[in-house]
Amino acid sequence: MHNSPDFKIPIGPQHPALKEPESFSVALKGEKILGVDIRLGYNHRGIEKAAEERSYVQDIYLIERVCGICSHSHATCFVQAVEEIAGLAVPARALYIRTIIGELERIHSHLLWLGVAGHEIGFDTLLMYSWRDREVVMDILATITGNRVNYGMNTIGGVRRDIDAPQAEAILNALTILEERTKYYIEIATEETTIIKRLSGVGVLSREDVLRLDAVGPTARASGVKRDVRVDDPYAAYAELSFDVITDNHADVYGRTVVRVKELLESCKIIRQALKNLPQGPIAIRAPRKIPAGEALSRYEAPRGEDVHYVKANGTEKPERVKIRAPTLANVQAVKHMLRDRFLADMPIVVAAIDPCFSCTDRMVALKEQAGGRAKVINWQALHNFSIEWHKQRGIDFAPLNKKLKERLAR
Repeated sequence: MHNSPDFKIPIGPQHPALKEPESFSVALKGEKILGVDIRLGYNHRGIEKAAEERSYVQDIYLIERVCGICSHSHATCFVQAVEEIAGLAVPARALYIRTIIGELERIHSHLLWLGVAGHEIGFDTLLMYSWRDREVVMDILATITGNRVNYGMNTIGGVRRDIDAPQAEAILNALTILEERTKYYIEIATEETTIIKRLSGVGVLSREDVLRLDAVGPTARASGVKRDVRVDDPYAAYAELSFDVITDNHADVYGRTVVRVKELLESCKIIRQALKNLPQGPIAIRAPRKIPAGEALSRYEAPRGEDVHYVKANGTEKPERVKIRAPTLANVQAVKHMLRDRFLADMPIVVAAIDPCFSCTDRMVALKEQAGGRAKVINWQALHNFSIEWHKQRGIDFAPLNKKLKERLAR
């Protein structure tokens, strides 16, 4: 039995609040949280390094898999950087289609989050309702792109698929259903006593702390910070569309809930405008296989907040450097602040309130010290071999599995 009133408990890497492995070390005094240490790296997949070993076209599909929920966000952010370096003028119709898919993805993400938030506070009816409506969006995305997630919609210079009249009509019909149900969610969020009392005053993040810690997305907007890349640095077709940036001043988990449910209606408004004003013309232009030397920084307002992709080209068909800063990495420091002096029981919903994606966040840089004080960056193959040897030392040998895989591919 621990006799000290101050002690630490580990939550994770596997834990009930999230479906991804992440480690939290929580310092407690009774039920009060004194501080939290967050350790990243349990879900690192080496996507940035892998992107540097593949062609730009291959990278589009790889980078989509940074996150299944925000796959279009990451793919669009990446191709925007490549198109800027190559000096490509993307057709207007393609930009509008990217906007439509992006807002459908935002609706999908927010409905998924609403269900998870309901589950974390024991409101599983809300989980069932919101995930039922999420199916409406995913069915529409499958109709347009062929996939419910990882849509494969983007290409360098435009999009791969058009939206025809029957598909546009199907989208509008789905929006009618979603708008009606969203009004119900707004009513629940603003009038349901259970939600208001459970979420109010939990995970407080003041406007000043948002600016100090550089929080993004609904996390920032729920504290009265009107920060949205779609307005601040317009991309795709957003400069030609009219919509409101939703903010709230509760500065807590309740405020983040209000922002997300109200953003659902704004996304519907944006999609209706984009379909009504969808320009005629091609959906893509021809892009060079080899991208000229140069570099670009691309920004995108993903459902969780500002997504940033940096791409450096060296004149070949493969990028020299790809760097991704997903919204969760920007918000993770705010989580530590929001949990301080709160009860341990609040931790699942406070962490969930930023809508974290630790697959997006995890990364690693490995350096080897050389003679003379110089450092050498480990390349992709060396990193792969290091991983195999690391697992072998712990009794895990993938050699038999790799042999079977090679035999199957050879057939």
